[in-house]
Amino acid sequence: MVPLAAASPAGEAGMNVTPLIWWSTIGITVAVILFDVIVIGRRPHEPSQKEVSIALTIYVSMAILFGVFIWVHYGHQFGTEFYAGWLTEYSLSIDNLFIFIIIMSKFAVPRQYQQTALMIGIVMALIMRAIFIAVGAAAINNFAWVFYLFGAFLIWTAWGLLKDALDEDDHEELPKFVLWVQSKLPATDEWHGTKLFAKVDGKRLITPMFLVILALGMTDLLFALDSIPAIYGLTQEPFLVLTANIFALMGLRQLYFLIGGLLKRLIYLSYGLSVLLAYIGVKLIFHALHENELPFINGGEPLPYGWLEIPTLVSLGVIIGILAITAVASLAKTGFRAAKEESDDAPEQVEESEAKGPGKA
Repeated sequence: MVPLAAASPAGEAGMNVTPLIWWSTIGITVAVILFDVIVIGRRPHEPSQKEVSIALTIYVSMAILFGVFIWVHYGHQFGTEFYAGWLTEYSLSIDNLFIFIIIMSKFAVPRQYQQTALMIGIVMALIMRAIFIAVGAAAINNFAWVFYLFGAFLIWTAWGLLKDALDEDDHEELPKFVLWVQSKLPATDEWHGTKLFAKVDGKRLITPMFLVILALGMTDLLFALDSIPAIYGLTQEPFLVLTANIFALMGLRQLYFLIGGLLKRLIYLSYGLSVLLAYIGVKLIFHALHENELPFINGGEPLPYGWLEIPTLVSLGVIIGILAITAVASLAKTGFRAAKEESDDAPEQVEESEAKGPGKA
């Protein structure tokens, strides 16, 4: 069995992350979360553009500087793997925001409570992804063939994203489990601040906030199933997998409030993500063939073709290219559509102006 450290595409030894760095990373993450919950989240409110811009700038800068640290102390291979993983997780997190917006809309969450709901949802996402990362690392260490499963799952997910993107009908629904809880458990339609439970006429009822948190948690679970196999296609270092996910989620709440309107303009994001996931899925299958142990494939021997291993630097370029093309095409399309609508409305405005006559505008 090939050890995890030797599974690096470059064939290098593992990162050899010391316990001090592991615990320092976990400690800083917990400190940031506590600061978010205790200091920023103690008063439910809709954050200002200045507040979210400053926070998002800090988080993105921290991620870039962390990548520089990895690059300098562990080498360019691992630095490239971190940046590739972070960008992939960040793009998937942006797609996650679309579902968050739908959930907030369906439950009509007051703006002042949305920050609290998002904060709890992101903490749950971190916990779920940490569990999936640990399970994924254990599976990779013991079963090389798991890369086949990861690759096939990502290709299947990419196909599902593409089908959803091609389907123009608005069929977004809340998770069925959430709908079941809403119909079976005693609940109130009234908001009681950020409380999950409330007493009404002596009965203990679940509040809309409880259902919102439940919906966000179910969404986080589904996205973790996609994101963890995706990043393991770019790096097999658990430390990089964990930190890339942490940095991708840290600024997600601020991003929600900063570019909520812009998200609606990224009309081709699902197409771009489907291509991205399909690419990583193929890369994982290539890697599985290179580490092959299945007896019915090449007699249980690895396929020795060098082209089966796609360099991480190439993957980083592909990821940046896909995201750039997706963003530019989306903004160009929506910008052209907006300009066309304005030009179509212009004759009507002129006719109204002429109908009023001179001096009556």
